Amino acid sequence: MEWIIEQLRAHPELAIFLTIALGFWIGKFKYKQFSLGIVTSVLLVGVLVGQLNITVDGPVKSVFFLLFLFAIGYKVGPQFFRGLKKDGLPQVYFSLLMCVCCLVITWILALIMGYGPGEAAGLLSGAQTISAVIGVAGDTIKELNISEQEKQEMINIIPVAYAVTYIFGTAGSAWILGSLGPRMLGGLDKVKAACKELENKLGDSEADQPGFMHASRPVVFRAYRIENEWFGNGKTVDQLETYFIQNNKRLFVERMRHEGTIINDILPSQLLEKGDEIVLSGRREFAIGEEDWIGEEIVDDMLLDFPAEVLPVMVTKKTFDNKTLGFLRSKKFMHGVSVRHIKRSGIEIPVFAGTKIDAGDVLELVGLKKEVEVAAKEIGYIDRPTNATDMVFVGFGILIGGLFGALAIHLGGIPISLSTSGGALIAGLLFGWLRSKRPTFGQIPEPALWLLNNVGLNMFIAVVGISAGPSFVQGFQEVGLPLFIVGALATSLPLIAGLLMARYLFKFHPALSLGCTAGARTTTAALGAIQEAVGSETPSLGYTVTYAVGNTVLIIWGVVIVLLT
Repeated sequence: MEWIIEQLRAHPELAIFLTIALGFWIGKFKYKQFSLGIVTSVLLVGVLVGQLNITVDGPVKSVFFLLFLFAIGYKVGPQFFRGLKKDGLPQVYFSLLMCVCCLVITWILALIMGYGPGEAAGLLSGAQTISAVIGVAGDTIKELNISEQEKQEMINIIPVAYAVTYIFGTAGSAWILGSLGPRMLGGLDKVKAACKELENKLGDSEADQPGFMHASRPVVFRAYRIENEWFGNGKTVDQLETYFIQNNKRLFVERMRHEGTIINDILPSQLLEKGDEIVLSGRREFAIGEEDWIGEEIVDDMLLDFPAEVLPVMVTKKTFDNKTLGFLRSKKFMHGVSVRHIKRSGIEIPVFAGTKIDAGDVLELVGLKKEVEVAAKEIGYIDRPTNATDMVFVGFGILIGGLFGALAIHLGGIPISLSTSGGALIAGLLFGWLRSKRPTFGQIPEPALWLLNNVGLNMFIAVVGISAGPSFVQGFQEVGLPLFIVGALATSLPLIAGLLMARYLFKFHPALSLGCTAGARTTTAALGAIQEAVGSETPSLGYTVTYAVGNTVLIIWGVVIVLLT
């Protein structure tokens, strides 16, 4: 054991990876709905490892933190600037007010308790579950005109306060928005009914409106033998598909066998006769059961052996920006093509006919290869899965952002700047937005983005925990239980204020009220609790814009809270 400890001291990089491994492992455990979470687990493990008096070089922490902030900005950039358009402004204003509430309430509580910049920054970071404040506030403290010892004491107390307040910040937010929130908006039953009403409105008042699909309702291809007298002396493909549409079923004839010959290229005028075998494509609940009037379903490997494709497409064409999915589906090139998923800033939103599509959204199209690729080119950029990350884009992005953030103005002898970390965040926003407009460069695959985001943050947190380890116990004894109570207030009061503002000031739909409040506080766990409570995915429609604004502004508050206290 002594040898291992000596090696960890001699090679601190190994201590970081030990912290990451144990932190991610512990963070997976749940008791009912409670979990420490990955970030808190990594921090606490780092504190334990830090008891071995391991010294980690400073630049390592900063490098990972800059990667994390750039990734955050890149992810939310399209929605951040999308929200600045006219129809997104109410949600932007709401999110800004929520963020101001988070800052002001935290600041007032810190003043009442007599907290310094370190405790206040940790309180803000943990109570509002915005881990990046740890780094931004630490960078700001380094610029203060005080002794190095005072700076280090303030920086070391930040993770202590964060750890004390984060647990309620996460679990409490989920409980308040998932349980208390619907009651504040008129009662759970009323909110559920409102969500169902919104679903119907977005789906043109039909629960099974074409174009709406759950993950449990995939696109299928099924073969049938035509036996029904309805076909008489023959019906054209166009007549059959029109009949489907009239019955609110979006089904297409993709292939057929006539007199033993397989026909691949199906024309609208193609005649369908009794005895022919056809392949229908569409949602499972539409395709199953058609044998009731078409004829017997058959299993024919040869007839069903043809290329189908699932293709992610980024919306870039102005024709479809801020248009509904129903408008997109009405286009001729969407014949035979279904939309399975819509992702916005990495967050799945409901696929309804009335769902508005934004530039930068990624649609997952399903259908025959030739039809899907035609549709994809009409919609935007085919965002095929790739392992390659444009590191030129990432490297220069962080460099430019860091140089901008390093610029400082002096007020009363105190240098004020965004810091390199704030600059990296702003650069990520701009570069992410640019990527949504010009998707031919700046590619960061989703797995790589996850790595930059999660590993970047947790590597930083691991170093913070290891560095703060020796003073953590003493700091915890100093802040302890009173800070936990203060943190619970700092978490609860802004959320309650947000729900009241959403209902009475902005008059949002109940589903949007819940989603916007969760988004402005960047609490994804609460969004899941909300959707489970109301039995609907509609709250996510209010989450994306507010999440983008909240993720940006709350991080910048890390600078402000230090200067205020």
